[in-house]
Amino acid sequence: MAASPDFPDDGGVALVIGGSGGIGRAICEKLASAGADIVLTYRTNQAAADAVAEAVRGHGRTADCLPLALEDEAAVASSCAQIVAKHGRIHTVVNAAGSHISMKFVGDIDPGEFRQVMDADTNGFFNLAHALLPHMRQRGGSFVTISTTGLSRWPAKDALSVVPKAAIDALMTGIAREEGRSGIRANTVALGLIDAGLFRKLIGIAYDERYIEAAIRNSALKRLGTADEVAEAVLFFASYRARFVTGQTLTLDGGYSL
Repeated sequence: MAASPDFPDDGGVALVIGGSGGIGRAICEKLASAGADIVLTYRTNQAAADAVAEAVRGHGRTADCLPLALEDEAAVASSCAQIVAKHGRIHTVVNAAGSHISMKFVGDIDPGEFRQVMDADTNGFFNLAHALLPHMRQRGGSFVTISTTGLSRWPAKDALSVVPKAAIDALMTGIAREEGRSGIRANTVALGLIDAGLFRKLIGIAYDERYIEAAIRNSALKRLGTADEVAEAVLFFASYRARFVTGQTLTLDGGYSL
């Protein structure tokens, strides 16, 4: 299939980290529908990853699945090299992965658990950028990360999600400022409550009906977001539509942080 004007017409793939999750799947399908071939990673759930790959192929694009733990620096470097060797180019990197965390107040978090999450999420993203920036400097490209509106309105017991993303956001600003000369863009989508992925798994554990109702009541649009809405925002940043946009954060929370 011919490439879409949204993505390069000289080949290559979009790499979606965490593409097997609920939000990750929506992103993979949205990018594929706009003309991108996909490589998606997963940590343990190969069946979910295979289902996403099949959905991508249903859009007429190619799809590969890779198991990957971002904290494994050598594995990240090896996997990125394999993707480049097979596809010639990685033009888009979407970081949609996140650790399955416990919900605790800052004072109750065990230091070992904190280190583990920071290593998997923050150090993991650094490993990814370290492996890919030299490659992407040759022909440019786009980084898009999924962050949280918890950086502007603190969510109780969610430090293990917010703190790593704060560090990743800082790295994204650095990438945008330092790598723009090579045609590399870096942008972020900051999410509120999205009715997909990890949020659904935490219903009844971290979020009860009263919490969800209060969040909806306190938002401007009076509802939860959807995975497809997240994917639309990612597509904008990833594609040529945002070719003069870098170092920016799009807040996608229905007005909850206002």
